[in-house]
Amino acid sequence: MNKIKVSNSLNSNVYKDGLEIRTTVFVGEQNVPQELEIADEDNRTYTTLYVNEQPAATARYFPTADNGLHIQRVAVLKEFRHKGLASELLDKIAIDAKIQKFDYLVLGAQDQANGFYQSLGYKVIGDQYEEAGILHHDMRKDL
Repeated sequence: MNKIKVSNSLNSNVYKDGLEIRTTVFVGEQNVPQELEIADEDNRTYTTLYVNEQPAATARYFPTADNGLHIQRVAVLKEFRHKGLASELLDKIAIDAKIQKFDYLVLGAQDQANGFYQSLGYKVIGDQYEEAGILHHDMRKDL
């Protein structure tokens, strides 16, 4: 059974497990520099999805100045991909954001993942940009 845990603490297992997933995916698979991956860790909310107690997917987020929620670092370990875990995690974040009366969600999506985010109701906004050598577009979902 899947369980999603949430924490604001950099000392929590939720954060540590999520960081391990992000390091595997972004640093190991996509060659993102380690220092970029651990930048801006303070004042974020961390979520990790566990499959049978094993960390499998993660994301972090923080509120924007105009009542949105900015989602970052969505990652799923290779052995858990294509099982709906990222959708499950993002749906949980959206439900929680709606309950907390946020107006929208925004994220910087790697261009290769745009179709996935569009299937969840996100729309491309703004121009293409490069981050860590990977092409991205910002995407937004109104709540």
